[in-house]
Amino acid sequence: MNINNDPNNVIVVDTSSNAGQNQHKCPMCGAPGISLNPATGMLKCGYCQNEVAPEKASGPGTDLSRLQGMIVGSGTQNVTEDAESIITLVCTSCGAEVVINIDESAHSRCHWCRNTLSVSQQISNGSVPDMVLPFYITKEAAQEEIQKFVNKRKFYAHPKFKQEFCTENIMGVYLPYMVVDINANATFKGHAEREIKKYTFNKKTYYDADLYYVERKFDLQIEGLAIISSSDKLAGSSDKTNNIINAIKPFDYENCIKWNASYLVGYASEKRDTDITDLKAPVDVKAKDIARYSSNRTLEEYDRGVRWEQEEFETKGQKWNAAYLPVWLYSYLQIKDTGENLLHYVAVNARTLKTMGSVPINQLRLLLVSSLIQLIATIIGLAIVFLGDDSSEIALILLIAGFVYYGIIYMRYRNTNERFEHEKETRTSINNVERSDVYIRRLKRQKNSVIKGANSTSVNYNNTGDI
Repeated sequence: MNINNDPNNVIVVDTSSNAGQNQHKCPMCGAPGISLNPATGMLKCGYCQNEVAPEKASGPGTDLSRLQGMIVGSGTQNVTEDAESIITLVCTSCGAEVVINIDESAHSRCHWCRNTLSVSQQISNGSVPDMVLPFYITKEAAQEEIQKFVNKRKFYAHPKFKQEFCTENIMGVYLPYMVVDINANATFKGHAEREIKKYTFNKKTYYDADLYYVERKFDLQIEGLAIISSSDKLAGSSDKTNNIINAIKPFDYENCIKWNASYLVGYASEKRDTDITDLKAPVDVKAKDIARYSSNRTLEEYDRGVRWEQEEFETKGQKWNAAYLPVWLYSYLQIKDTGENLLHYVAVNARTLKTMGSVPINQLRLLLVSSLIQLIATIIGLAIVFLGDDSSEIALILLIAGFVYYGIIYMRYRNTNERFEHEKETRTSINNVERSDVYIRRLKRQKNSVIKGANSTSVNYNNTGDI
């Protein structure tokens, strides 16, 4: 069953809250302008100090094993290019009409009575999601974390970056995501090996192993598979360190609340500009990665690994919600001598304080130090060879020491390999497991420590948009 090809199987859930009201007031005293108190996660009245408990978005407690068909929140509706960005809100207090540019903000103040007005009705320009996850980490805490991150990388940081770096420039931003729950069935067929004996002969290591033909079939529930729905951040780019944004996940999606523009007061936000049809392919690939990795829970006895040769993944049900997730973001545009620009990010998850970033490198200093290390290591390595020492492996390592040092420092500063490990860290459960293990034969004197073509932990989606 392919639920995405059956329009009659799509159920739209209306997630708009107070769609007919543009003004949010304190229910205790009626004062306008309530805003987020990060310490409690509630909306606080600046006049009477009363706090309003948020209304949770539906999520936890749902039995995903019963999820069938395609269920989407009304905030996931397709973005239309000609959707109006300039709209008029009517103040319910004084009747004045207030014009607001929703490309820039989802709220504004009435110029007559100063009441705060906000967009509650979901419109087809991607600015109003189904749910929002409020900021919890304060700006001061995020500044301290970013400062610590950069301080650990000061030695090789570019001089201009060190001169211009200032944590006061960080911004609290709600980034657009699609959060997907999936109920699926996965089937895997292939070969697996179990080690019987390990031994050495003529200074070479060999393995004896039993070869099996294995099949695994199970139901899989995936909760909170999130993918950024900004095309600029989704796709890999040579002029931006986009992987940094994805590397600070996961978020506690179970604490998302129903959309309320009052939570955006004091923070920036970015509109969604992609639709479910744009994100379906990467979500499917991520889901298959998760299924492949989940199969390892049933394969613990095969210590030499598994080579899957046939994979089937059937989606029985999906639930999609558009969400705003909170991030503290520092950005720095590096203008290189070659004329090429590179946009660096240091990002902080505003729920967990998880931090990742990219720092511009002083290439000249790094190359000089790496060259010095390479020169010294080469001299030592050649001395070992000429002296006839048996430590030839050590000599070989020394001959590439400078290159290794350069690579380690580069990765520490740029973190181009950092990503969110969706295959491991996404919440999942498996049930109704069907197993088949058929012994084939014993393999003698194998040179490899793992089965050839092992792929049960392979990942096809690397969180930067490359599939």
